[in-house]
Amino acid sequence: MSNETKRDVFDDALAYAPVGREYDPVNDDEAGDLRSCLSARYSAALPDDLPVIPKAQSDWIKQCKANDDSLSFALGDETTPIEVAKTFRVWSGYTDKNKDKWLKLQNTFASAWLLGVWRVEETEETGEIVKLEAEK
Repeated sequence: MSNETKRDVFDDALAYAPVGREYDPVNDDEAGDLRSCLSARYSAALPDDLPVIPKAQSDWIKQCKANDDSLSFALGDETTPIEVAKTFRVWSGYTDKNKDKWLKLQNTFASAWLLGVWRVEETEETGEIVKLEAEK
């Protein structure tokens, strides 16, 4: 699995941008191959704006997906681990003050769930990306 993002491919493509007369794609026999290669890499690359979730949520998604559980189960079942549940349940009551944060946490989790790929919050410096196997 490659952790290359679309931005990485774009940056590599910029290295081939014409500068003066250094690179002439019209007279370059390999320009078509380069274009095909970059296009294939770009298609296979991960999105730049991957959801970032805590490790506990990452582990929970992997467990739920392995068990064929639903997203609604993952968000609110009584068996949801407390580290995960505390980010989705409003313990002190639902108010306008906590609404935006609460919705953002759920939306980020749901995005990770749907994409099947995300960054782990605690390892953002190392760039750990989790990518689930494609569903059959």
